[in-house]
Amino acid sequence: MNPVRIKLYDNHNHSQFSFDGRATTAEASARAGQAHGLAGMCFTDHCDFFVPSMKASFENLIPEQFDVAAQQAEIDRVRDILPGFEIFKGIEIGLEKLSREQNKKLLSEHEFDQVIASVHYLDDTDPFWGGYYEGKDWKTAYGHYLETIYEEMTWLEDFDIMGHFDYVARYAPYPECSIFYRDFPDIFDAMLKYLAENGKALEINTKTYQDYKGRTPVLDKNILLRFRELGGEAVSLGSDSHNPERTGDKFQHYAAFVESCGFQHLAHFSGRRLILTPID
Repeated sequence: MNPVRIKLYDNHNHSQFSFDGRATTAEASARAGQAHGLAGMCFTDHCDFFVPSMKASFENLIPEQFDVAAQQAEIDRVRDILPGFEIFKGIEIGLEKLSREQNKKLLSEHEFDQVIASVHYLDDTDPFWGGYYEGKDWKTAYGHYLETIYEEMTWLEDFDIMGHFDYVARYAPYPECSIFYRDFPDIFDAMLKYLAENGKALEINTKTYQDYKGRTPVLDKNILLRFRELGGEAVSLGSDSHNPERTGDKFQHYAAFVESCGFQHLAHFSGRRLILTPID
């Protein structure tokens, strides 16, 4: 794939307002994004109203919510000192059946540029700490995760980007460390069709495609090809950074990857409005 020349936006970043964003501040990450040649970035701090008991026992956590007003005031401050660099106000809302009404209420009470809908916890377990995989083979674990994303995002409706569909593969104990369309065609078709028909974006989360304990998941090109076949246009890049060094990580590579799948644009959101930036 040849390098592409494009205005790149990092649509998935965490700052000091996320429970796990203490390694950075919004200002430090924004300055790093600008230095890395990005056109802009969105801070999508975590909001999970439900935390599994197993995770709380490891990390002594209460539900992971952030102060929306404080986050947005800080973003306004950083915008003022970095003119010319676009910074957006976002949230990564944690999809979980027990949190449905709380999620809808929060989104109705605040204005964001962008909402990412993600699954971090399911079945009262946390994949990061491994409990989710116990008693499951790889196909059951991955398939159930995809089905949960679909069920919860279609119930919520009020979101812009489907976050890290292959998060479940990052920390899995199986030799099968990637999620392929061929193994889950029915649920992928349902998910991708919903995104395409409702003008929502499929996220390429570059944090997934790095080494973790000797395993490096890969992004299946057939997922993007099928999304395009179903009428999908919006593909979003996100680093899922929790420190300034990872902002925009591997974006040139994945922008070229998206272009090789026949897409002509990359997506970001402003005021909940889809913006498609041409890939040159």
